[in-house]
Amino acid sequence: MIAESHDRAPRIAARFAGRWRQGYVRGKLRSDPAFATIATLLTEAGAARPVLDLGCGMGLLGQWLRECGHCGAYLGIDNDARKLRAGRVAAATLHPALDLRAGDLQALPEFSGHVVLLDALHYLARAPQQALLAACAQRLGAGDLLLIRSVLRDASWRYRITQAEELLAAASGWMRTAARHIPEGDALSENLGALGLRVTRQPLWGRTPFNSWLIVARRAPNYS
Repeated sequence: MIAESHDRAPRIAARFAGRWRQGYVRGKLRSDPAFATIATLLTEAGAARPVLDLGCGMGLLGQWLRECGHCGAYLGIDNDARKLRAGRVAAATLHPALDLRAGDLQALPEFSGHVVLLDALHYLARAPQQALLAACAQRLGAGDLLLIRSVLRDASWRYRITQAEELLAAASGWMRTAARHIPEGDALSENLGALGLRVTRQPLWGRTPFNSWLIVARRAPNYS
């Protein structure tokens, strides 16, 4: 998997304009385990099923999925026009195409398939988070996954470093908004369980110092 990651990262990075952005994409894909982990989970659950990527940024997950052979429709939603423009240009030659759209996470389009929420949940306040999770759960078909990578609030040194990184990202303008509510792991699992989903979570910080976790939610059978 490591060798494959190092092969895919430069291929994807080369599609972007500018040395700085290429370096950022290459480093991100090589150091962040979320892409390979999520691609494996989605492929095992059905490589032809559509994927809704919420807070998609430049569509890096979509490009990674295509590199891994995912052939289902990919719809990415983000509110940052700069990142969407860069992602559209970089993905222009991919087939099947990536659909990268400007949108609001509190007004999701009609959709049925896998849903991915990668490092976006904590930019919403508590009540909008609850509404978003409910909307995501409604878009899961039989066998589909809701995959959430999020920082979780706890007493660890990783959490303190993540807090500092969030402040820097907002101050630099890389992120358009600051973190508004960072959930606790047990509370998030309970919220998803109340929506009829079976939940597991695992650390997903890889070689980064950040307090990132992967929450995997599946529709429980016979839920009504």
